[in-house]
Amino acid sequence: MMENGPAQERIRQLRDELHHHARLYYVLDAPEMSDEAYDSLMRELQDLEDAYPELVMADSPTQRVGAPIAEQSAFAQITHSTRMYSLDNAMDIDELNTWLDRVESALGTLPPCLCERKIDGSSIALTYEHGVLMQAATRGDGIRGEDITANVRTIADVPTKLVAGSLLSTLPHLEVRGEVYLPKDEFEQLNAEAEREGGKVFANPRNAAAGSLRQKDVAVTASRKLATFIYAKPSGPLAPLMNQHDFVEALREAGFATVPDVQLCRTRDEIHAFCTEALAQRFDLPYEIDGVVVKVNDFALQEELGYTAKAPRWAIAYKFPAEEKTTILRGITVQVGRTGVLTPVAEFDPVLVAGSTISRATLHNEDEIERKGVLIGDTIIVRKAGDIIPEVLSALPELRTGDEHAFTMPTTCPSCGVAVERAEGEAILRCENAACPAQRTERLQHWVSRGAADIEGLGRETIARLVETGLVCDISDYYALAEADLAALDLGREKADGTPRMFGETRAAKALAQIEASKTRPLARLLFGFGIRQVGTTTAEALVALFGSIEAMADATPDELAATPRVGDVVARDIHAFFELEQNRALIARLREAGVVLEAAEVDTSRHTLVGVTFVLTGSLTTMTRTQASDALKALGAMVSSNVSKNTSYVVAGEATGTKYDKAVSLGIPILTEAELVTTLETGAVPTTVSAVADAESPHG
Repeated sequence: MMENGPAQERIRQLRDELHHHARLYYVLDAPEMSDEAYDSLMRELQDLEDAYPELVMADSPTQRVGAPIAEQSAFAQITHSTRMYSLDNAMDIDELNTWLDRVESALGTLPPCLCERKIDGSSIALTYEHGVLMQAATRGDGIRGEDITANVRTIADVPTKLVAGSLLSTLPHLEVRGEVYLPKDEFEQLNAEAEREGGKVFANPRNAAAGSLRQKDVAVTASRKLATFIYAKPSGPLAPLMNQHDFVEALREAGFATVPDVQLCRTRDEIHAFCTEALAQRFDLPYEIDGVVVKVNDFALQEELGYTAKAPRWAIAYKFPAEEKTTILRGITVQVGRTGVLTPVAEFDPVLVAGSTISRATLHNEDEIERKGVLIGDTIIVRKAGDIIPEVLSALPELRTGDEHAFTMPTTCPSCGVAVERAEGEAILRCENAACPAQRTERLQHWVSRGAADIEGLGRETIARLVETGLVCDISDYYALAEADLAALDLGREKADGTPRMFGETRAAKALAQIEASKTRPLARLLFGFGIRQVGTTTAEALVALFGSIEAMADATPDELAATPRVGDVVARDIHAFFELEQNRALIARLREAGVVLEAAEVDTSRHTLVGVTFVLTGSLTTMTRTQASDALKALGAMVSSNVSKNTSYVVAGEATGTKYDKAVSLGIPILTEAELVTTLETGAVPTTVSAVADAESPHG
């Protein structure tokens, strides 16, 4: 067993990585990691937390269920009547048998289990009063979801009124849960139309269903032809129904669509046979499935088995293995990402895998190519990791003809020609040139973002057109834009009358005013805007506090940079490498010539009445944004952290708080209301009496 220190650091890394990928997957519909890789990291974290229970935190991914609600949601939040749990996964038959062993051990015998295909969709909860649909919600974080009632009413198979005379229609209150999905043929039509019109193409039907549910325009949701399968209820009894099988029958009688061909299995062999048959049917069904759900049938036994922090002990999801195919590797190209990482990409003969044709897959880095032993011209085995992300598994050396040849990563950036570097201890090559064309659009977008120069009016589409027309090449070019040129910018789309859509004089004037205002943004934000690897907002603030100007940072040695709070040797090396590159120093010079202020503003320390006090903000504020509140607290000398710990002095709780509130309660940290925060900012002192927390209850239940 590793020592507590290394374990704590590894746990922190795993939590950060899992939170990041959960947000990409659930909030932004832009997954970058396969389900298998995510599950592997989650299992490692769970194992470490089991070994070191004292390191378990309330905000750990292992203590959560579902996905976070979108940060700027257009939908009202709803607190679920009871938690909407996720399911633990069995990745193969052995793990399924292990779960069956646990159930049998706990109950003394293996009870009948209901088996059903696991629909690959988006979870919903439907609430009925006296048989009439009153509310529909997303799962959200499992405790709170979003009100999508209007959108769900457009789904044809969702009953707005239950079948008269059915058992469920007689209940004064009923909540049921299930999945919204997009049939395969509808998914194909949706993506084909999006490609024709240059719109967003969804990665899979699940993402399409989730995106369709959360459309602000209900008519868009209605046009998507979504469908549902309802299969669950909140925990607790539902008299007179005694088991899951009878509940599914009652759902059908009430008018709900339910998962077809469920089977009550009484032995392990029957459960195994159902899983085998479902796998064989997988690609012939009109909807996506990714496994089989096995549930203890009897409700009383379900209650006896109970729940873990995130999943029922009476159910398991047996996940299907990924489908594998062979094809020929024709070449390897190199892509350059926003941060300059060079990524080799396999180009192979198109092959149908898991319902769609793939012809490219990332090979990650040079070490991975060597580990997999692939040569250009090889017969390779490919699959879709998690049925989403194309992946090269390995080569088949026995099929080589002698014409195959090895691939070598370039020594210079294929986009800009600058020499690339591989840092000690890393497997990736990186281009550090901030003016690299391949990194350009993403870097330009990062500079105008709210946490950086905060330039409103320049969206991704506009920036792409500015690059295409040659008006903007790097961030210094924003400050040389002429109003006439920006107003006349062709956005590449047509109006209803067929004439080109231009940026326009009004928008141009507003954008240029924003650009001018950005010249005096706080230096820490501008430093963050450069996109230096591993320099986030907190690190940028620490650097500015110590060095005071961009030039001072640029002239600092790696050791001097590493002495900055929150900056270690690795981060210091990245910062030094950025400023050492001549192209980046030239960029800084152009920004200064354009009037961008690259020194920290003089601070009025006479108002630093909160030095040594650490605040954490959670929930939404009504009188100001959280960014404004954070800036105001920092102006008083306070530190604002993103995480609650024993060193936190106060937590400011706005509306719809989450796990940070819960953790503050568990640690006994004082809670400030928004009104108390306003008083603090006005007086420069925390109120002598603040909200009690010892017996407080989280706003989300």
